[in-house]
Amino acid sequence: MQLNEKELNILHILEQDARASIETISKMIEISEGEVQSMIEKLEAQQILVRYTSIIDWSKVAGHEGVTAMIDVKVTPKRGVGFNEVAQRIYRYKEVQSVYLMSGAYDLSVTVVGHSMNEVARFVSEKLSTIDSVISTTTHFQLKKYKHDGTIFNHDQEDKRIVVSP
Repeated sequence: MQLNEKELNILHILEQDARASIETISKMIEISEGEVQSMIEKLEAQQILVRYTSIIDWSKVAGHEGVTAMIDVKVTPKRGVGFNEVAQRIYRYKEVQSVYLMSGAYDLSVTVVGHSMNEVARFVSEKLSTIDSVISTTTHFQLKKYKHDGTIFNHDQEDKRIVVSP
């Protein structure tokens, strides 16, 4: 779908701040609030603007840290549906945050969130690896989040590196 410049501007603004008000967006791109509202409704109806989200640093909330794992999955695609069928089976699990078709050594990249490493391990061994098309998995546990969706975490900490100059 081809979008006009104002629609693209609205998308960029909302991508940076999903809480931006209609009034603010209207002033930023210099069109009426009614036009902004109707453009947003159009983008939502066409499922271009899919969801408004918040980014939370759970590491700062005691008892809610959780564990995130990135799992590389090698699968056998099925004739006629390719990778879509197995991807759909995987993304239906509540533990799964995202599924991407990838190029390279593995076919799918799956992001899983659990309360503990054991919970993620059980998901991989009891649910993910038992799917018929799944050949192998490699699990990578996230140790620290530095940047997510363009948001830098812990940027308020002072840079303690020594400045080196010639």
